Amino acid sequence: MATPVHRIAYPVALALIPLVLAVFYGAACDVWWPLVSVTVVGLPVVLWLRRTDEGIERRVCVLVLGDIGRSPRMQYHSLSLSQHGYDVTVVGFLDSKPHGDVLRDDRIHIVPVAEVKGIRGGPKILTYVTKVIVQFVQLFVVLLLLKPQAHILMQNPPGLPGIAAAWLVCVLRGSRFIIDWHNYGYTVMALSLGHTHPLVRVAKWYEHVFGPLATHNLCVTNAMKDDLYQNWGIKATTLYDRPAAIFQETPLKTQHKLFQRLSHTHPVFRHSSEDDDEAVEATVFSVRDPAKDTVTLRPGRPALLVSSTSWTGEVFVCTLVRVDTPTLHQGRLGCLFPSRWFPSPEDEDFSILLQALQEYEALIQRGASLPALVCVITGKGPQKEHYMKMIDSLSLRHVKICTPWLEAEDYPVLLGSADLGVCLHKSSSGLDLPMKVVDMFGCCLPVCAIHFSCLHELVKHEENGLIFRDCQQLAEQLRSLLLGFPNREGKLAVFRRNLRASRGQRWDDNWDQNVLPLMSSS
Repeated sequence: MATPVHRIAYPVALALIPLVLAVFYGAACDVWWPLVSVTVVGLPVVLWLRRTDEGIERRVCVLVLGDIGRSPRMQYHSLSLSQHGYDVTVVGFLDSKPHGDVLRDDRIHIVPVAEVKGIRGGPKILTYVTKVIVQFVQLFVVLLLLKPQAHILMQNPPGLPGIAAAWLVCVLRGSRFIIDWHNYGYTVMALSLGHTHPLVRVAKWYEHVFGPLATHNLCVTNAMKDDLYQNWGIKATTLYDRPAAIFQETPLKTQHKLFQRLSHTHPVFRHSSEDDDEAVEATVFSVRDPAKDTVTLRPGRPALLVSSTSWTGEVFVCTLVRVDTPTLHQGRLGCLFPSRWFPSPEDEDFSILLQALQEYEALIQRGASLPALVCVITGKGPQKEHYMKMIDSLSLRHVKICTPWLEAEDYPVLLGSADLGVCLHKSSSGLDLPMKVVDMFGCCLPVCAIHFSCLHELVKHEENGLIFRDCQQLAEQLRSLLLGFPNREGKLAVFRRNLRASRGQRWDDNWDQNVLPLMSSS
């Protein structure tokens, strides 16, 4: 709420401007007049920027220098703030549709910003530098044009130039600045440029300089919390990613509806057996009897495996050699792709899953008692069509791959319907955890996840999932988990029961405990 002193400060400052300038000019003091003029004129500007009103303490800006629709954690922040009576302005790219709960919330307002491309042509570093400069100006102006905010809560990475722009606006307006550390931006850049590249060094310096300027800091793991304090001097609060309430096991009727919808665009979900009664609705996984309004799963159905990727990364030109019978070395599948055939999308090596699926196919061809497999890979990105051509060229009979783009409301339904999840996220810093696994666990979906240093904070090997290091280990894990599927007493079923029994906090309780106190502190 505005104080009486603040309400009179602005008009008084305006009245004093001509008086102060007249005194300095009339006294013929030995001063640098431009500096005096800028300082005196700037005083009321700063006071105007720091103006307050009765609603300012209930206003928060959530800043995402990325696609809002693909930033679930920041959407959860927005919903939690709204539930506690805050008016939330979400600033970010609007490439994908945010979750319906965000769009329907009257307290949440989205301010889309355009992604800046930078100067085309010339050296790449010039393109990058101009992009950063223009984006800084864009964000600075957008944030200043908002109503005064009590807090700016920003996701990092990406933090260049968002952290500097948000911090400067907070200084000018007297707002409190909160950084939510998901990872380090410079380690993500180093994946493609290398740690010794000048841009990576500048990005690291930038985060080290501007990161400690935040009023409060959040992070996603205890390992990151320790690293921020030891190497950056930043005291952070660990806010583990937790599944939202929408991530639950999916009832059979809801599963069947999703399978039917997907069957219209993806043939792998269709079932066309002549043995089925024409009176029933059938998919490859489920059968609905309209007369009884009951849904059952097919006893001989395929296993449903779910993974996701951002479909990004540089494209390498290479000739793919078709392998009809995988080459085995001492009973194990050798590398079927050249080392740089399938580029890693940021911090995911998608080739690992493809190679494991080829070995799984080979096991079935050699007579293993394994089910057919439908692998659903969700995600959206610039190289999706290029990768799809490569996937289509693989020789797979018992493994079917489809790549739907799901609306936010359908993604939890798919996870709650699946039999197994696969996570290929490999942290660039080794300090963050994959949100996709959190969501899978919310649906009690067992996971096979690739190893990195702090993954044990989330995935408990042989308890709620398995951890692998390469395609051979993943293929063996698929074999051991799906042998005899759908066996209710197998390892996969045990993992699911463990997940049901060990459900921890949901996002709302976790947020209330760790973030809500920061919103009211100075």
